[in-house]
Amino acid sequence: MQHILLPTDFSENSWNAITYALQLYKDQKCIFTLLNIYTPVIYHLEATQTSSAQFALQDAMSEVSTIGLDNLQKRIDKKFNNPNHTFSHISAFNTLTNEINELYKDKVIDIIIMGTQGASGIKEILFGSNTMHIINHAKCPVLAIPNNFDFETPHGILFPSDYNIAFQEKHVQHTLDIANQFHARINILHVLHGNKLSEKQELNRRKLEAYFKKATLLFHTIENKNIPEAITEFQLKARINLLVMLNNKHSFFENLFFKSNIKHIGFHLNIPFLVIPSRT
Repeated sequence: MQHILLPTDFSENSWNAITYALQLYKDQKCIFTLLNIYTPVIYHLEATQTSSAQFALQDAMSEVSTIGLDNLQKRIDKKFNNPNHTFSHISAFNTLTNEINELYKDKVIDIIIMGTQGASGIKEILFGSNTMHIINHAKCPVLAIPNNFDFETPHGILFPSDYNIAFQEKHVQHTLDIANQFHARINILHVLHGNKLSEKQELNRRKLEAYFKKATLLFHTIENKNIPEAITEFQLKARINLLVMLNNKHSFFENLFFKSNIKHIGFHLNIPFLVIPSRT
């Protein structure tokens, strides 16, 4: 049974991610945890840390959070009411990253599904800061759903790789599960710079092929293009509706998202994006 964490700030963007998750797993028995965190600004002011004003504000925000989760549950029940799905609520005085780390240690979550923008709705960047931070630090897979993306059955999956990772089963399991459930085609995309793959890269490519042997799998090689451009062009040409990448330190993923100015890399995500941590 999947344990799925659904962080929410009660924005329409987070609701959109929740509806995607409920449709993606509609035929599976799942336990969903709705998570809302609150951290009053006054909490950061040392001079007021023990004041009655701080505790009053914390109590008020706790009540708002709890009521918000109850109302969200009613909205879910009204629209979906799926007997396969069980829900729990967490309202936490914490940061989102710390709360997620604690839940992971307690084995409460297998995957996080969240929107790419929060209540602020900053459109000039690829992701909201919370989503970006979670993607870079979470020890379980994160599925980020773009704002206003309506659910589509994931028939076309794009998995770019530089083949510099010694793949393990945990790196591919979520992708394989989705592919098998929806009879999706997995497209492995490699951007080649140079004449051919090294022995290490070829070995890793074969490992990947072996893990996906029960799925419909195609390998693609594009030469001498930058990665964002190659991904975007392939996504449009092949009608991809799920992008999967492995977040490996010192890999092209890190270069793509964390060593570039994401406002100017020309990579505009408009499909769900599943990020798999290389280490747990």
